Amino acid sequence: MIAEECSAIEFERHKINDVLLAGFQSIPNCTYLYLTDINGIQLGDNVSKNGLLKEHFARDRSNRPYMKEVVPMEGFLLSDAYISLNLTRPSITALHIVKKDSETVGFLGADFDLRDLPVTTKLYQESDSWRQIKGDPSIRSLVFQQSRTESVLDQNIDQIFSILEELLTQRGMFQGVFHFSSSRATVWVMDDPYRYRILDQEALLDTDICMAYPNRSYPDDALIPKEKIKPIFDTMKDLRMADDTIYLRSASINIFNGLISLTFSCDGSHYMPYHEFLEKNTSFWGAQ
Repeated sequence: MIAEECSAIEFERHKINDVLLAGFQSIPNCTYLYLTDINGIQLGDNVSKNGLLKEHFARDRSNRPYMKEVVPMEGFLLSDAYISLNLTRPSITALHIVKKDSETVGFLGADFDLRDLPVTTKLYQESDSWRQIKGDPSIRSLVFQQSRTESVLDQNIDQIFSILEELLTQRGMFQGVFHFSSSRATVWVMDDPYRYRILDQEALLDTDICMAYPNRSYPDDALIPKEKIKPIFDTMKDLRMADDTIYLRSASINIFNGLISLTFSCDGSHYMPYHEFLEKNTSFWGAQ
C-alpha cells in the first residue's frame, strides 16, 4: 500500500516522488497523486500519467473541500464531488491517513476526474413530488403594481390550445413550454427529440402548422393519459384569465414524466404531477 510505503520513508521531496511514481499505475483512473503534511501543505510534486508536475510542490491544499471534511482516524476518506482548480471539472479525492509510530503525519491524496470514472449509480430520476420555488424578490415586491396585458395568445387561447392539443396527442409532440405574454411556444417532438422548435404567434394561429408534423400514435409509456391533455389546457386557461394581478405567465407540460410547471406573475414557480395540478381549483392558486 502506498500510504504504508510513505510512512516508511523520510519526508524528503525526491523520496516521496519516487514512492508515488512507483505506485501511481496501481490506482485505476487516478488523475493526480500527492502527499501533504497534517496541515495540508504538499510535501512532494503532483504525480500524473504524464509524470511529475513540479509546480505543485509546497502547495497549500488546506482550503480545498476534501481537506475540510472529517477524515476518519483509520483508513481513508472519499470526498464529495467538487470543482477542481486545475481542470475546473467535477472531481473527487480519496485521502488516506499516513502514520508513523501511530501518529498521523500526513495525508496521501488521490484526485479523480469524474469523466474518467465508470458510472455506478442509476440514472437520476426527476422527483415527482410537488415543488414550489420562489423567484426574483424584486418582481414579487412589485406584483400588485402590475396587471395582465392581453396578448395575442390570450385573445385566441381556445384556438391555440386546440392546436397544441393536436400536436401533443396526434403529432408526436411530447414537451412544450407556453409563454402567454409573448404568445409563443417552445416544443419538442419525438421524431427529433434533441432539438426544440419555437412556434411564434403566427405559427400558433395557423392550423396548418399541424400538417408540418406527421401523425404519431400517442405513446403507451406516457404518464399523462391522452384524455387529460384537454383538461390540463382548460385549467391553464383558467389560471391565465382568473385574475389581472396574480396570473399565469408561463407553463410547461411533459407527457413522459407527467409533470406540469407553472410560473406566475409574482415569479413563483410550481412543479407537480399532472393529477395534482388537475385536483386544484383556481381559488387554491389564488391563495398561493
